[in-house]
Formats: sequence, C-alpha cells, structure tokens
Amino acid sequence: MQIGFIGTGVMGASICKHLLNAGHTLHIFTRTKEKAAELIELGASWYGSPAEVAHQAEVVFTMVGYPQDVDQVYTGDQGLFESTSAKTFIDLTTSTPELARNLAEQGQKLGFQVIDAPVSGGDIGAQQGVLSIMIGGDEKTVESLQSLFTLFGKNIVYHGAPGAGQHTKMCNQIAIASTMIAVCESLTYGKKAGLDLNKVLESITQGAAGSWSLSNLGPKMIAEDYQPGFYIKHFVKDMGIALSEAERMGIKLPGLTRVKSLYDDLITEGFEDEGTQALIRHYKKQW
Repeated sequence: MQIGFIGTGVMGASICKHLLNAGHTLHIFTRTKEKAAELIELGASWYGSPAEVAHQAEVVFTMVGYPQDVDQVYTGDQGLFESTSAKTFIDLTTSTPELARNLAEQGQKLGFQVIDAPVSGGDIGAQQGVLSIMIGGDEKTVESLQSLFTLFGKNIVYHGAPGAGQHTKMCNQIAIASTMIAVCESLTYGKKAGLDLNKVLESITQGAAGSWSLSNLGPKMIAEDYQPGFYIKHFVKDMGIALSEAERMGIKLPGLTRVKSLYDDLITEGFEDEGTQALIRHYKKQW
C-alpha cells in the first residue's frame, strides 16, 4: 500500500520501519527533514506538509506530540483534510477524547474516516512490534486496517465509537502513573535496606508485584539511565488530559494528582525531555 506517516519521533520511527519492512511504500512528513534522515535512507519519501503526504497515500498515520498538534495536522493550512487521495486516517497520538470525536465528525462530513488508536509499550514495544493498540472509530474501517495494525501491535482491541480509544489510553496512563511511584518507592526501600537492587528486581518482577514498568524501567532507574522511551513532558500532558476528563465526569483521582505533581516538579527542574523513569530522581535524594 501507499502509506503516509506524520511524525517520526521515538516510537513513530520504529513503526515506520515495520511498515517499510513489510513492503509498503512510505510517504512521511516531519517538521525537520534531518530528523527523518534514517527513514529516507531506508526508502521513505519526505514531503513538505501533511497535505502533500495525504495526496500520495491511501492511508495516513499520525503520531505527534500534543492535541493542538493533532488538530493542526488535520485541520490546519496544508493539513490532512485537504487530501485528494487518502480517505482513512489513524491517529496514534495520545490526545483528548473530545478532539478524537470532533475529528471523526469533521472527517465524515468531508468523506474521510478518522480512527483514534493510541498505543502503549514505549520505545521497546515499538521496536519489537508488540505495542498495545486501543482503538475507537468506525468498526468496519478498523476491521479493514487489521493487517496494518498487526505489523506493529500485538494486543489490538477495538473499544467502540470515536474517542473510546483515547478514553482507554487514559485508563492505561492512570495505571502506569501510580505504578511508577510504587517502583520508585520499592527500589528506595531496597536500597536503604542494603539489598542488591538487581537481585531485588530478579525476585519481584516474577511475582505478584510484576509489571511492565518494574521490568523495563526498574533497571534503568538503578543504572541512572534517563534516556527517553517516553518523554516526561508527554506523560504530564497525558495525566493532565486524564485529570480533566475525571473532573468532567465528577470523579476524584488522588493518586494521579500526586504523581502529576511530582512530574511537574521534574519539569520545573529542567528534566522534561528525560524518560518517565527519571521519577526516581525524587527518591535518590534519600539513597
């Protein structure tokens, strides 16, 4: 297929490689062409706007930073909704349920299908092609895209109408947020108890405490490896969306509120471009 991809960051670049390796022709747009150099070397074609990509493709994926970026990519000048070729768009960005619904409605009026399909699994999941994909939108369209989703996803679940994928991603981020505090506090306790933290992980990752964060980010915390698989600034954006939705629904999430405040502090200290495992910085002051 002729496939478009807008946004080739930490995870997007790996997804693009899976699409190329499967034999698809890839048309891409990034704000800075130099950042797409590796994909261009692998055979992708770069264009100067989202609209130019959409004119070349049958299906276009988007994976950008913030809801305002998503809106601009679709509805702005030289945006995807100017497409003369692509009729199906899949947004992999973690964005707001409201925007997902609005884009689906606007797209439908123009003859397009817009699917919200945020992913989870970080840079490792993207590299290995085993992301969890949470999908909302027209069910028949989603069914027609399964062969593409399976190229980079392992756990692919359809959740319902437009926005349902984004709501599910909020559930995911809420669970991760509290888990991150638990991982940090577990390692801090082990450190103060004089234990070998790598051996601690060897024991507890295989028991009832096991989690993706513990197995994949725990070792990075110990090694003081704060390279981003998922940026702190994007995690804070996600938590903000979840808290806003929670307020709208009339529910209180004190755990999420506390975690966001800790990450807000890290941003204030200048660590917004580090990985989410850098939360351990708060606790290492006690080590």
